[in-house]
Amino acid sequence: MVIKTVKSNVARKYDVVLYGATGFVGRQTVAYFAKLPAALQRQLRWAIAGRSAGKLQEVKTACGAGARNADVIVADALDVAALNELAKNTAVVLSTAGPFAIFGSELVAACVRNGTHYVDITGETPWVREMIEQYQDQAVKTGARIIPFCGFDSVPSDLGAWLMTQAMQAQHGEECVSVKSAVSMRGGVNGGTLASGLNMLASDAVKDFAQPFLLNPKGTQPKDKSAHEDPVLPVNDPDFRAWLVPFVMGPINTRVVRRSAALLGYGKNFHYQEYMRIGKGPIAAAAAASFSLGMASSKLMVKLPGVKQVTEKLMPGPGQGPSESAMNNGSYRCELVAKSASGKMLRGKIADSGDPGNRATTKMVCESALCLALQFDELPDAAGSAGFLTPASGLGDVLVERLRAAGMTLEAGIK
Repeated sequence: MVIKTVKSNVARKYDVVLYGATGFVGRQTVAYFAKLPAALQRQLRWAIAGRSAGKLQEVKTACGAGARNADVIVADALDVAALNELAKNTAVVLSTAGPFAIFGSELVAACVRNGTHYVDITGETPWVREMIEQYQDQAVKTGARIIPFCGFDSVPSDLGAWLMTQAMQAQHGEECVSVKSAVSMRGGVNGGTLASGLNMLASDAVKDFAQPFLLNPKGTQPKDKSAHEDPVLPVNDPDFRAWLVPFVMGPINTRVVRRSAALLGYGKNFHYQEYMRIGKGPIAAAAAASFSLGMASSKLMVKLPGVKQVTEKLMPGPGQGPSESAMNNGSYRCELVAKSASGKMLRGKIADSGDPGNRATTKMVCESALCLALQFDELPDAAGSAGFLTPASGLGDVLVERLRAAGMTLEAGIK
């Protein structure tokens, strides 16, 4: 099989390179590729990459026979020449090497220069905004599809909102004007994710993090943004019949969905918001109030001198994370409610087993890379053939079907 970029007839040596393969999630991506069906293994040309040849070889060996044919590429995140060579030789780069604001910029630049498609698991919206401003025009020219946010940040939210808008049109012939989401989940955090979050919240980028339309293309932000501000208080929601609180990932996911809405034309009055589900009754009400207060306090505390350093010492470091059993026993469920201007309402559900920040993220980002490597001609082009896209605008139904085949529930249009 020969993989080609949008505007290049030059075949690449590899279909996919897994960058950051020695990190906690990176090791899981290697294991995922190593367990792909034998027929696909014979067809797919892939490699693992990072800064340590010894550690990369250890990861490859640990993944057994399925990784036997994977090459090892040494490329430090700040080595421009090595990253350029890496990008030049592959059709798709999958990166799990964060914090991306520290270790991701040169890799994105190399992919843009070489017309190489790219996916990652970042939740660092200010960094992505910076990358868009620097490289969007060049990515369009070289034909590179750059698709961040392909993990639990923000595939369920982005595909969920997109599927609900499609279902509303299909079932009622009306434009969907609002989608809201309530998330329930069980799982742990890995050191890389923690490092990325702390680095962003403790930096000057936190001011950009709060902008509700941070990722939108120019000219697509409403004049009045007040209705789109992040929630801060708990709410007893009648549609979900439960107490909801602000979702810690909401300030990431909502920005991604709003970029998709602009790129795919959901409508100028489209509104998206998401929450975490707590439950029903007075105990849930008290828990919701306590949770919201704690979340607001933590955002303030992380800016205090020394708090970031103490937190880093107490939590898992880069390369560390939950145990295998903890990841296997995790799960998540995202319930969706969509409404049209006339009041028509539909429900949806996205769910899967496995720890959302690790097991689910691994599945989502690996299948995203495989969309680009194996089914490029089937991908949507409504948002343009290249540039900085979102999971919905860049991968669409192809990713939906791949994730369904991999065991993920994606339902939309439930009345």
